[in-house]
Amino acid sequence: MKKTLALVLVMAMCLALLSGCGGGKKSGGTLNIYTWAEMFDQDVLDGFEKETGITINYTNFDYDETMLEKLEASNGGEYDLVIADDYIIETVIAEGLAQKLDRSKLSNWGNINPIYQGQFYDPTDEYTVPYGAGVQTIAYDPAVVSVPVRGYADLWDASFRDSIAITANYRVMIGMALKVLGYSYNTNDLAQIEEAGELFYKLADNIRLIKDDNVQDDLISGEVSAAVMYTSQVTMAKLTKPELEVVYPTEGIGFGIMGMFIPSQAPNADAALQFINYILQPEISAKSFEYLGYYCTTKAADDLIAEEYREFLVLPEEFRADDMEMIGNISPEAAAKQEEIWIEFRNRCGQ
Repeated sequence: MKKTLALVLVMAMCLALLSGCGGGKKSGGTLNIYTWAEMFDQDVLDGFEKETGITINYTNFDYDETMLEKLEASNGGEYDLVIADDYIIETVIAEGLAQKLDRSKLSNWGNINPIYQGQFYDPTDEYTVPYGAGVQTIAYDPAVVSVPVRGYADLWDASFRDSIAITANYRVMIGMALKVLGYSYNTNDLAQIEEAGELFYKLADNIRLIKDDNVQDDLISGEVSAAVMYTSQVTMAKLTKPELEVVYPTEGIGFGIMGMFIPSQAPNADAALQFINYILQPEISAKSFEYLGYYCTTKAADDLIAEEYREFLVLPEEFRADDMEMIGNISPEAAAKQEEIWIEFRNRCGQ
């Protein structure tokens, strides 16, 4: 009887140890994540730490260019996982600052929505995993807007004087004028860019705010009557004030993807792979995107997203590839011309 009891106690202790780490050995260590603030629900981060024993060190940057400078300065070291915008990732890969993914450690790879793969910045999906996508969207309050809004061109209407908010992304904003004129977001033709600039300047009288953070609050409060916003901001605005109207511009939809990648000299690449695989679990992805407010890039999670969020987080079926254009890198000369236009535009707006 004593031997039997002792054996039972030993087995119970073993089971307790195993259950405490998900049936396997916790790897421990630190995962250094570098991205924008508030990209993950804290419960998701806590869950990863509990499951793996890995401590997350979360560091923020403001702009993609800031991230690139830090990555260049460290020669692809210091951080284990970076999440950034598509266009800057193309530069990161070109400079050899990202490492190829070990897909043998990504058992949930098949959960990714293929519409977000094979893009210009990583055509063979060797370096990146998509984490959220968005489109350039107009939202407005129909109670105070007197003209029908179907596209970017309508924002030039005189009735919008001093009542529009736009983001501080100059490529997207000047891109509105380019699309109204029928040009590509990514044109390198300086004459086309100058023409777009002249049209863009005429929008200045209608601009009340130029900002990236919490633009939805200004639309909800009535500070502005219309706004060009990021997808996550539109999601928050509609959830708070359902009567707002959302417009996908008739001139064409600007489309962007955020991607996760592992820097070339990451101190703990294995921890980064574990985190990526963790995020690609359908239940974890659904929770992450409900928090983030961008389009869900994990196909297997679409049906798990709560009904109240689904229309905002799942790419509409009517969106076709031909209707969308991603904003990519342009020539140094074209970029310099757009920056010049942007500075002058902000001066004219008094911002």
